Order: sequence, then structure tokens, then C-alpha cells
Amino acid sequence: MVLAAGLGTRMRPLTDTQPKPLVKVAGKTLLDHALDRLAEAGVAKAVVNVHHHAEQIEAHVKGRARPQVAISDERGELLDTGGGVVKALPLLGPAPFFHMNSDSLWIEGVTPNLPRLAAQFDDGMDILLLLASTTASIGYEGRGDFVMAPDGRLARRAEREVAPFVYAGAAMMRPSLFANAPKGKFSLSTTFNQIMEAGRLYGMRLEGTWMHVGTPDAIKAAEAAISESVI
Repeated sequence: MVLAAGLGTRMRPLTDTQPKPLVKVAGKTLLDHALDRLAEAGVAKAVVNVHHHAEQIEAHVKGRARPQVAISDERGELLDTGGGVVKALPLLGPAPFFHMNSDSLWIEGVTPNLPRLAAQFDDGMDILLLLASTTASIGYEGRGDFVMAPDGRLARRAEREVAPFVYAGAAMMRPSLFANAPKGKFSLSTTFNQIMEAGRLYGMRLEGTWMHVGTPDAIKAAEAAISESVI
């Protein structure tokens, strides 16, 4: 599943007339960066949720063959990251699935990250998050999200501390963990916390460089990094 329904307020004025997933970085839309990563990992079908300028996203993905795209329509109500998954469950099926933010953007290392994520996901995990370095990522100035134990289990950073890892916007998830999820709008952060308390939230460090593209200014930094990586 690729989350593409957000309003993209921090990306204004670019998102006044288009959805954030269709903003281009290095000549390619953010959405296509995400879908291409999934295609490279062998994904045959992707579910993309839509709300803001939904018709533009529908037109953009129409006819895409790899992966084929099914639309989860949130025009009536924006359901946030968690509620969007619940609405899309009938399209996702019963097996574990990749979950990506449409602005999940990174430069690969030696081994592609999504296949690594799938290979590491096992029966002891409900969610496996792809994590980037808090201090070495491009365009990210926050305090990080998680501390990771040697076995990969995650804990939230303590207040006022800097955590070594930030969520890179890509994960593997079990659809069964949403069986008792609330109806309507809710954040996946709530689900992360519940799974963490049960000891079933894990992380895997991203190989390569993650780029946080949250504002128009961040586009230039990401494009510079991409350009340098292909020289």
C-alpha cells in the first residue's frame, strides 16, 4: 500500500494545484519513485489511497502495469495513516504487505532495501519498519523516533533525547493486526505503540541514504544527492 491521500500542507504552494505525490524530484514524481521501488522488489499490485486532488493521481496511475494500481478512495473522508489502511484491507488481502509513504525516497546501498525488509520479516513480528539514521539523513532535522535493541525490537525515544533512528516511511505489516482497529480516522502511530508494548514492533536499518522531502526547499537537497550518487 502507498499512502497518497494527504493534503501536503508543508509542500505549499506546490500542492495548491496538485497532490504532493505528483511533485517531481529529479524528473520523477514522488509517487513513481515509490511505485518503482515496489516494482523492483517484485510487487505485482499496489493499493494507492487518494483524497487531495484525487482525480490527478487516478489519471497518473491509470494503465500502469508494474505494479498494477488499485485505488482506495478517501474523497469522502481523509482517514489518516491508520484508517486508510483499514479501508484498503479488502484490496490488500490476507498476506503481509509493504506499506509506504508516497514520499518515501532513498538512494539504495549495496542491497535493495525492500527485498531486505521482506526477507527479514518473520512470524515474531507484526510490523517491521525501515529506519534511517537520524543524523546522516538528508533534509531531516528532527530528534529521531526510535531506539533499537540488538534483536531489532523498537522503543520510542525518551523526551528531550535524540534517538539514533527515524522512520523512513516504509514497512512490512500483517493485515491481521488491524482486526480490532477503530473505525474511521486514526494514526498508525497508535498502532505502532500498541505493537511495541507487545514486543512485536521491529526495525531494520536502511542501507544507503534516506531523504526527507517535506518542503519545496528539501527538493533541491534531494536532487543534489541523487545527482551525486549517479556520477
